[in-house]
Amino acid sequence: MKNILRNRLALSTVVTTLIILVVSVLLAGVVSYFAINVTSTRVQEESLVLSYQHIWVAGDGSAVGAIMVTNAGGRDVVINKLAVRGQAADWATQVFADPAQNATADIVYAAVPASPYVAATGPIVLPSGNTVGIYITDPDSIGINDIGLTAAFTVFTSQAMYYKETNVQAYVP
Repeated sequence: MKNILRNRLALSTVVTTLIILVVSVLLAGVVSYFAINVTSTRVQEESLVLSYQHIWVAGDGSAVGAIMVTNAGGRDVVINKLAVRGQAADWATQVFADPAQNATADIVYAAVPASPYVAATGPIVLPSGNTVGIYITDPDSIGINDIGLTAAFTVFTSQAMYYKETNVQAYVP
């Protein structure tokens, strides 16, 4: 025992090993934290919020669907496709958009979307933080017999699809 206490080199191997282990673990932790921080702040995710969804059917059997889409994510989004009850809407004849939609007001019925709604001739670009109101006239597979049933809107982007259900409502002028 006296020899161990007098020998200066006896504890240096253990202490050196502990120092190397502690330093390497701390260094690995700092590098991992830095890498996670850099990648998480650089990646912006898309996030759409679907709200104020409606599908109205008039007495003559004509139907109109409306939904408000808000881009709550950190990147701009392109809405590539819209579907009601699984049937894609035709951009040229069925889809109308209001890019200046008030995000706090509910969408009201419109038999034929009028000003400020304009025909969407192709995919809708929705910048980050913006809201767009979308009307779909005469969505496929929706008729007078669907009043009271559930139907779904599906909004497709390049990264994801967003799904929201609503009850089909009767419209009586």
